Amino acid sequence: MSLDNPNLLFDVSGKVALITGASGAFGAVAAQCLSNAGCKVVLAAGNAGALDKVAAACKGPVHRINRRPDGEGACDGLVAEAVEAFGRLDILVVASGMNKVAKIDDMDPATFEAVMDANVTQCWLMSRAATSQMKAQGDGGKIVLMSSARGLLGHPAGYTAYCASKAAVDGITKALGCELGPAGITVNAIAPTVFRSPLTAWMFEETDNARTIRSGFLTRVPKGRLGEPEDLAGPLLFLSSKASDFYTGHILYADGGYTAG
Repeated sequence: MSLDNPNLLFDVSGKVALITGASGAFGAVAAQCLSNAGCKVVLAAGNAGALDKVAAACKGPVHRINRRPDGEGACDGLVAEAVEAFGRLDILVVASGMNKVAKIDDMDPATFEAVMDANVTQCWLMSRAATSQMKAQGDGGKIVLMSSARGLLGHPAGYTAYCASKAAVDGITKALGCELGPAGITVNAIAPTVFRSPLTAWMFEETDNARTIRSGFLTRVPKGRLGEPEDLAGPLLFLSSKASDFYTGHILYADGGYTAG
């Protein structure tokens, strides 16, 4: 490709993107980023009200599916409905998932299995469904998974299920990157640390407790601040576009340097 206009490397206009967990923090960023960059987006989530709000913030064509990727049939159905809506599938963003925090002696096996199912099994099933469609189209595709700095690092506050699940997502990313490269399908993951969302809003507050916890955490972050939604949008656009065609099997840490030290 000519470098006369490098901006074309990031052009996703006309592409069809399916986003699971679209009503969540990262899913909402992905929906708005890709839609406003010119994609036709298919937004899937279990919370219909929140899904409507996310869809309203998108500028381009939007198809909403009030469904979670909670099983093989559901995952295959999400891909089929995306193709029915817009004719094909170019980009899959798996932003769905969950976390349950408890020390190991307080966590029951059912809770551990629920986290692994939401973060690992559903991720694998969505990737499987999208892979079949992208291979049938014959011109490649982009799969972007949601990992975490906790896939690399442990945590003392009861994160055994979450850390294990995100380490598994990293493994899926690397294995599928190797497996699907010959088909022109890239598979990469974005792994943030703490970024602004409804669940983490308290860490951004100017209370004594929030300032104390934030100050301690930021001693490990070279950039000296917590993450913002736009810190995830840039990596997502890169991994969804032609700019990342030679990148696959990578875990991209959106963490201000947290995992570097």
